[in-house]
Amino acid sequence: MSVEMVELSAKSSEPVRPAGVLQQNRIFLDFFWDIAKPEQEVRLKAVENLIQYLKTSNKEDELEYTFKRLVDGLAHTREAARPGFSLALGQVLSAFEDISLQSILDRIKEKHNLQTVKKKLVRNAMFGNLFGVLALHQSSRLSKVSSQLHSSFLKKTDVFEEVLLGALQTDLASAFSTPEQLQLLLVALQRFPQTLKPKKLKKLLGSSTIINNDNIPKLIDVLKTAARSVKKERILPAVALDLLKLSLKEDSFQLFWKKAIVEGMLKEPPGPTHYMSFRLLGSSLPHLSVAQLKEVLSGEVMMHYGEHVVSAQKPDRFKLAPEMEVYVSDFLQGCQDSDRQLAVMVGFSSLTNQGYPVVPSVWRVVQHLQPDVLQSYVDWLKNMFLQPQLDKLLDFSTRKGSALYLRENSIFRLRKWIVARLTSIVDNHHVKKQEDLIMDLARFVFFHAFFSAKKASANITETEGKLSFPLDDRTRGVLVSSFFGMKLSHLSPNSSVLADGTMWIYHLVQYAQVLLNQPKSIHSSQPFSPEQRQAWDSMLESVANLKKKSKKGQSAESGAFQQLFLLVGMHLFKAPEELLDLMKDLQSCMDKAEEKKSKKKKKKEATDLGEEPDWVEVMVDILLSLLSQPSRHIRQVCKTVFSSICPHVTATALNTILDVSNLYKEDTSDEEDDSDKDENDEAMEEDDDEEEEAAEEMEGEVDQNFRLELMKVLQQQNALATEQDGSSDEDLDDDAMMELDKSLAALFSEQKKKTQAKKDEKTKLQKEKNLVRDFKIKVLDLIEVFVARQAGSPLVLGLVEPLLGIIDRGMSSESNQQEQDFLRRAADIFRNQLCRSKVYCKTVGDRQEELHGLLDKLMTKTQKLSDSSVCLYYFSASLYVVKVLRGAPTETKEEQSAEKTASDVGLSQTDSSSLFPPTITIRRLSHTDFLFSFFLCIYWRWND
Repeated sequence: MSVEMVELSAKSSEPVRPAGVLQQNRIFLDFFWDIAKPEQEVRLKAVENLIQYLKTSNKEDELEYTFKRLVDGLAHTREAARPGFSLALGQVLSAFEDISLQSILDRIKEKHNLQTVKKKLVRNAMFGNLFGVLALHQSSRLSKVSSQLHSSFLKKTDVFEEVLLGALQTDLASAFSTPEQLQLLLVALQRFPQTLKPKKLKKLLGSSTIINNDNIPKLIDVLKTAARSVKKERILPAVALDLLKLSLKEDSFQLFWKKAIVEGMLKEPPGPTHYMSFRLLGSSLPHLSVAQLKEVLSGEVMMHYGEHVVSAQKPDRFKLAPEMEVYVSDFLQGCQDSDRQLAVMVGFSSLTNQGYPVVPSVWRVVQHLQPDVLQSYVDWLKNMFLQPQLDKLLDFSTRKGSALYLRENSIFRLRKWIVARLTSIVDNHHVKKQEDLIMDLARFVFFHAFFSAKKASANITETEGKLSFPLDDRTRGVLVSSFFGMKLSHLSPNSSVLADGTMWIYHLVQYAQVLLNQPKSIHSSQPFSPEQRQAWDSMLESVANLKKKSKKGQSAESGAFQQLFLLVGMHLFKAPEELLDLMKDLQSCMDKAEEKKSKKKKKKEATDLGEEPDWVEVMVDILLSLLSQPSRHIRQVCKTVFSSICPHVTATALNTILDVSNLYKEDTSDEEDDSDKDENDEAMEEDDDEEEEAAEEMEGEVDQNFRLELMKVLQQQNALATEQDGSSDEDLDDDAMMELDKSLAALFSEQKKKTQAKKDEKTKLQKEKNLVRDFKIKVLDLIEVFVARQAGSPLVLGLVEPLLGIIDRGMSSESNQQEQDFLRRAADIFRNQLCRSKVYCKTVGDRQEELHGLLDKLMTKTQKLSDSSVCLYYFSASLYVVKVLRGAPTETKEEQSAEKTASDVGLSQTDSSSLFPPTITIRRLSHTDFLFSFFLCIYWRWND
């Protein structure tokens, strides 16, 4: 029998299913299975997906089937399934308000009628009525229904009272036996407080309250069971939070927290019970008063949480800290009480391990603080820095040592964290703060980094705070690094400028000048020498002159020079020896720039050529000269200044950056491609070989000369045997041997000096090479800043080929670690910041032909590359150029249509033979060649 006949016979034997819901797909029916599962997250997700599915399908039979399944599920035999169906029914009623609540109430009455149901199912029917009423309540629609439904609902509630009491009376002995049964009791107390009044509750349970000394052991057992049941889900059991809410209602919170949580859950070994306690702590924050928050955040649960955070720093350990951050963040977002917000921030900041708080110094929850709370929190941090009060911290120690050492170390760790916290508030632009607060923090860090108060000064706030423990060198080092790492440039849309139009650094310089002018009341940790003070005064004078010029319309130029002077001046506090001469050189450079600009201006007036002012070019020259100095601080200053003058950079200035670093050499003709490169490479290899051979010859020559000198010495002392006289060194007397030893020692000493001189020369050349490469890496800083700040400038297009040249040369040559770092940095700038930038030049003007030529050059170059990794960079460059070309305005609708065709890659709508240009032939291609050939096809098709 054929296969077809067997299949036909099998199909014909199957019964015909009725149309409708029974033939629905498995996805729809699985929603109801998931609603009945014990995992809370699964149930919630199933309810959400069910509602979304019903809204999308909009089928009446599916909605009818949904209500039938949900009402039936209210009396499910599994205890965990009933709350799921109740919640689902309430959410569906809330989503579909056109469904009458009266009709659903009638369904519940009919399905779970206590008069008609079988005797063995009476208990389930009772629960069906209970959860049915809860579902109607959870729909939040009762306030909108008619009085008739209200009356019916109240009658149902009266009936429910008898049902509930009967059910609880039957299961009283097992009320505290499982989390599900206890949860049912707690839900009934929440939803129907009028039904379960204290008198009735005492009659049922023997006490008018749930949380009391007699019930604590039972509650502990239930909580332990609940904690272990959600071990895999890593969630807080609902029964735990409901018990906490009930303790607040019954005014028994201290009893519940101390006896059930601290003396119950935390006495267990670290594990599910501890994690449940931590989650309960985070969930309780919105429900507690200020006094209760302070009590909880300074107790045993917090202490154990801190120990968990420290121990969880090891790899492959479960970390609960991210969950706690969510709890705190949600609390701060939803709480408008300033005192409660401050209590939570201070409580978590006071949990320390040997003085160092366990919460991160860069804690994002700070952005949710109200402005007045943020100010109070900053004041608390500053006071704790000045006068560390270790006794007010919730500290636990993980090290051993003398009391004095532990105390000093804890103070240092605390102050280190506070400084990092203050600077993180400045750096986080999401934090709602005023400029006055930012400048206050900057002054505070600056003052304690470089000064100390001999006595209080009325006009300097920082001198009023007294240090209970003096600052050591380690703390000052942290302060110095933090001050110069502050990101104050985002205080306003205009970089580095405050709302009043002045630079933030200028305010700090003025503040520093005030401090320097009060030597009697303020002590400087790094006193200025007369030369350094002269350089500082010269800086102030130069800035004053530049400010005058900026008022005459030269704000761009003078502003850049001001910023450079001010930044270098502030760095005098950190590295005075390095920047002392630099300040003088900077003044000289500015004077020369003024002279050059004046000559240019006269020339411009004479020739009327309309040339742009060249102050940016002079500034770039100054920055490049500064970068040649081996100073990390100067490097940071140059990056900051160049970032502010990026909008004014010209093509000449950018080319200066490329030329001085020798990043790129322009080819003399387009024909000198890979063939020329191969010849050059071969020539370079030959030169290297010749150099090695010359070195070997030189060493051989030196050895020969040394041999001749050695023979001369031996002959002079008659120590060299000859065939004629047959003499030997045995004929020499003691004096002759001494003379021979001296001569040989002098000869070998001279030879050793020559050898060492060669080694020193080689080392010197290597150091110079390293300095040059280090300088080129620093120049990449400027290129990176320009690409990031001026991604939409047409000048960025001139960086494509230079960066590709670095990558090509670096990939094809073996190099040391420094060369690899240089290559990696250039590749990162090219790929991640240039080619993948979301902002690019969209107005190329009359440079379209130039861009087409660049694209052709990149394509041709790619065809001849042998390294696939380099090909990918060229491919990214080609895509970038095409993206720029697509941003250029088109002239006709036909061109727009052609562009759209090219972007959609309409191969099916276009004749394939016309897609390929005449110069491209179809052949067997490698993977890389195919990608670029296909890209060429799109390009030529679009160009035609």
